[in-house]
Amino acid sequence: MFNALKKKFSSTVGKLTDKVSQEAESEGLKNEDSSSEQSASLNREKKIEKVSSAEDDLKKVEAKEESKLPPSEKEKEVNSESKSFFSRFKSKESAKKDEKEEGSVKPTAQDKAIEEKEEDVDGDKSSIFSFIQEKTLSEKDVEDILWELEMSLLESDVALEVAETIINSVKDDLVGKKIKRSSDVEDYTRQALRNAISNILDVENINIEHLINKKKATGEPLIIMFVGINGTGKTTTIAKVSTYFINKGYTPVIAASDTFRAGAIEQITHHAETIGIKIIKHKKGADPAAVAYDAVSHAKAQKKDLVLVDTAGRMQTNINLMDEMAKIKRVAQPDLIIFVGDSLTGNDAIEQAVKFNDTVNLDGIILTKAEADSKGGAALSIGYVIQKPILFLGTGQSYEDLIEFKSDWMVDQLI
Repeated sequence: MFNALKKKFSSTVGKLTDKVSQEAESEGLKNEDSSSEQSASLNREKKIEKVSSAEDDLKKVEAKEESKLPPSEKEKEVNSESKSFFSRFKSKESAKKDEKEEGSVKPTAQDKAIEEKEEDVDGDKSSIFSFIQEKTLSEKDVEDILWELEMSLLESDVALEVAETIINSVKDDLVGKKIKRSSDVEDYTRQALRNAISNILDVENINIEHLINKKKATGEPLIIMFVGINGTGKTTTIAKVSTYFINKGYTPVIAASDTFRAGAIEQITHHAETIGIKIIKHKKGADPAAVAYDAVSHAKAQKKDLVLVDTAGRMQTNINLMDEMAKIKRVAQPDLIIFVGDSLTGNDAIEQAVKFNDTVNLDGIILTKAEADSKGGAALSIGYVIQKPILFLGTGQSYEDLIEFKSDWMVDQLI
């Protein structure tokens, strides 16, 4: 169910994670080269400073020793000045090394200063590498992939306004996020998609069972009128809804108000007899509003809990039939009007719901054939477009194949 849409969202998470990870790695390598050059320069300066300091220390030591020598020794020392400074330095350094090995010479203040500078350099290097591991997501990072997602959503029959709302929501959530590792991109993107879909599905729901009990307390039945076009499975859906509430302990009655064709009356009668409930019907061509009225009267007299009014399937463009439906509403005065749409028809189902909502002001939606709907565009869009909740999904051919729609369940199906 909704597999195609689920794959598109999953693909978006993967693509964005890969793109940001590759860009972060590329930026990290550039910064690493820059930091390496900076570190090499600091090391050269440090060595020059160390050599210069060592040379000054050596001159001081030699001057001190020379002042202690007798004249003859001084002459020898003068004669030895032809030796190179680096030879003397090497000799002196060798002597210092021997003394250190014997433990007789302690590190000088100069050596400590050099070591501290080395530690500072290492610290600077560490902070540089820590910095390049963090990346702030920009609009440029996400715009191409989100554009691809928007096109994919439209291909899956998601309404344009819904697709745009999802994309804008995800973009707002992601841009400015600070990323430290590739798994962050995946987590943030997945959560942004969940938030966007949750907001789309956030339409005030209806608790039908609560409404039944409320009406029952006054001695009245809850009246539900079902509308939709031909071929959506409206009659079978009424039988499923009847079974759903029978299993919860309520007693329904069906009004066969689709008097437009004889086959419709026979079909709804068959369903009613199969599940064992009362049906109120007239002959073909009778006034559908009168059938609904009689069913309501029967429910009141027999203390039935629920009246389910079937109506003729009609195209939303047929003005006469749409006016007839409005008449049934005036006579039966239903508490709820539910649109039954075929989820496989995608945007057509959404357009139909809009027209029916304009005519009779819908209260809720039932989508049929959801088990065969791989796209999921209608289920995702229809409630948002008309701002009415999806109440049930038809998921098969048996009377038990009806599930209550919950937005959290839908989000889990997609993300």
